[in-house]
Amino acid sequence: MDFYYPNRTNDFWRIMGLLFLNDPKALYDPATGSFDEKSIRELMTLHRIALNDTAREVRRLKGNASDKFLEILKPVPLYDLLKEMPECHTIATTGEKAAGVIAEITGTPLPKMGEMVTAPPSTHHESELKIWRMPSTSRAYPMALEKKAAYYAELFRSVGVL
Repeated sequence: MDFYYPNRTNDFWRIMGLLFLNDPKALYDPATGSFDEKSIRELMTLHRIALNDTAREVRRLKGNASDKFLEILKPVPLYDLLKEMPECHTIATTGEKAAGVIAEITGTPLPKMGEMVTAPPSTHHESELKIWRMPSTSRAYPMALEKKAAYYAELFRSVGVL
């Protein structure tokens, strides 16, 4: 799948399936052994959820997928993206590394896992920006799928998506 979270061992699309379709397997196609990108894009569009990386340029310091060994060379131009989405008022990150990147860009403290901080209006963004740090959806993160989903449900309820 040429889209976010393509690894079938990652729980992100299972969490979205559980929360929005009441089935953690709803976005997975066992015939192809991958997630169904078309269904995923439709679901995200329906709920007005945008996805983006927190970096434009990275270097892997070890030959694995762990964010612990990821060096951010060029962060995402967050405020340029937000200008294209003026109604965006909430950002959620999946994991500590992404949360740290966003905290650095916005000048906010690093939120605790499952919690939110607020960036006040600024010359970069006209309204408050809520920034949530969600649990990592990696299976390496030791938390049951249902518990991860509960954190995401709280986020989505707080912004009126769920």
